[in-house]
Amino acid sequence: MEIHGAGGTQGPQPIYPRLAAFSVEAGGTIHAGVPRDQVEISPLGQMLDGIGQLPEIRHEKVEAIRAQIASGVYETPEKLELAMDRLLDELSGW
Repeated sequence: MEIHGAGGTQGPQPIYPRLAAFSVEAGGTIHAGVPRDQVEISPLGQMLDGIGQLPEIRHEKVEAIRAQIASGVYETPEKLELAMDRLLDELSGW
């Protein structure tokens, strides 16, 4: 017995047959009944994207406010009233 390779007498053959040649002329439009791919981004992914778009932390301002809080001069009646108004506005939007 004589063996001439794994492809038989005609040599290796593709597993799937070739499809007919396909070409589109410049400016041509193809209308196919095949559904298009669709991407859905989860709420977690949307939140993480939003976090990535936040501005950078201004460390100098954070340190200045921490120093004001530690010394007791940061909290004023005006700031507390503004914070309460914003909290109530946010809660009423629910």
